[in-house]
Amino acid sequence: MAKLDIYDYYLSVPLVVAMVAATGSGAAAGAGVGVTLAVLVLFLGGEVAMSAAMCTFDDVTGYRDGSDAVNYGPDAPARRLARKPLVAGTLTEPQAIRFGWATVAACVLCWLAAVALAPARPVWAVAGVAALAVCGFQYSWWLRISYNGFQEFFLAALGWFFVLPLYGLLTGRFDGFVAVQALVFGLGPLLFGVYSNTNDIPGDRAVGRKTVAVLVSPRGNAAFVAGCSALEAALLVGSAVAGIAPWWFPVVMSPVMALRARQWVLGFVRGDILIARRLGIHLHRVCCALLVGVDLAVAVFGGGL
Repeated sequence: MAKLDIYDYYLSVPLVVAMVAATGSGAAAGAGVGVTLAVLVLFLGGEVAMSAAMCTFDDVTGYRDGSDAVNYGPDAPARRLARKPLVAGTLTEPQAIRFGWATVAACVLCWLAAVALAPARPVWAVAGVAALAVCGFQYSWWLRISYNGFQEFFLAALGWFFVLPLYGLLTGRFDGFVAVQALVFGLGPLLFGVYSNTNDIPGDRAVGRKTVAVLVSPRGNAAFVAGCSALEAALLVGSAVAGIAPWWFPVVMSPVMALRARQWVLGFVRGDILIARRLGIHLHRVCCALLVGVDLAVAVFGGGL
């Protein structure tokens, strides 16, 4: 239920560690390594628990409305039915709901402890953690954010909120280059989620899930995905032009921009949507590795390298 093999949001933690190294340890220096490590572990535990809750309640909703039976049924052999245990019959709905609420509780406890131990507690960072705790599991539950027209924003915002509040709790600061990296990080999950949405149009439309892929024409959906890809490139290049990022930042990140274009061609020119989705997953991981590398280079050599 927790989809632990999709760990892409959890890469926020090593990214934040590298950011802290690049920008100076700030409040973390006075707190000591032990406290900083404890905050990182607790925040990561909360991320894992929140993601598990989000996936679990999404599965329950998809099972109830029948969309998962369509998207993961016998006519969709490229996607593993075992990833949907309710549809496969390996779990019951009450078992899944109990697991979902248990993971919400675990998330809240982890994040309360992380905030209590944090070397800094700027209001914006604490508010970000609170917003995550309240809204994170409501992707397809209660508010049903992904059903009511905000799915794409949610996928990106979840990444942003996994990065910025943790950085604030460790340093007490908000930095421009950190914000750029957080925005790029959040766009990663979005840019494989939109390919899933393209594949899932029939099932999502049948149950009234208002994704962009459902609401617009195929040409409009392709343009939307291209626009999200272009936004990522604009952040990577524009931040250097504006002096927020080192001048060499776009050079290091150029493989991401090139592969992002290839991903779009695979999905919307060749029609290999699920292959494009898988490329997007791997591309997000490559992007995170490059961002960490950039931060470590800044930490060692400075931004003028």
